[in-house]
Amino acid sequence: MRRKFTEIAFTPGVKTAQTQYGSREMYENFVKQGITEDILTEKETEFIQSRDSFYLGTVSSNGYPYIQFRGGAPGFLKIIDKKTLGFADFKGNLQYISAGNLIDNDRIFLFLMDYANRRRLKIWGRGKVVDANNASELLGKLAVPDYPAEVERGILIKIEAMSWNCPQHIPRKYSEAEVAAKIAPLQARIKELEELLYG
Repeated sequence: MRRKFTEIAFTPGVKTAQTQYGSREMYENFVKQGITEDILTEKETEFIQSRDSFYLGTVSSNGYPYIQFRGGAPGFLKIIDKKTLGFADFKGNLQYISAGNLIDNDRIFLFLMDYANRRRLKIWGRGKVVDANNASELLGKLAVPDYPAEVERGILIKIEAMSWNCPQHIPRKYSEAEVAAKIAPLQARIKELEELLYG
């Protein structure tokens, strides 16, 4: 079990809440056990490479959190090494809120969901904006083949901590591709039966 995230997430206020609601002792024991350094293992690598979306959190200079949805082909969130992730930042609505927040505060948070299998992975890290003009080789590695959008910059994330959450309260949802995979055997069976019936 990973415990590095507790150094970031368990602030004095959080510890006060845990004491108030009766979970502080349990988490004190949790903090004493488990992995102290978070690196991407095969489990996280497989999970990240199969995601077609994630939620990106940054913090503005006025202290407000900002959450943005990022989506693309499975694997668009690239693994650079066991402590680094990156993705191509495409031209969008030209607000640049996430990019601007990272100039003021490099703290970044990724929330990756697998609704179909009721799994979620939280990643805390430090983010860096890489302009297209300054790092064309790196952006080439982050690019998504055959995706028609223009790459304006890259975002690199140096991982500080990760945590898997329990599946409790995650509703099951399926993407179009997941639904198609589930019904393909049924469609094949229907076709087979129709051929038997009608020749």
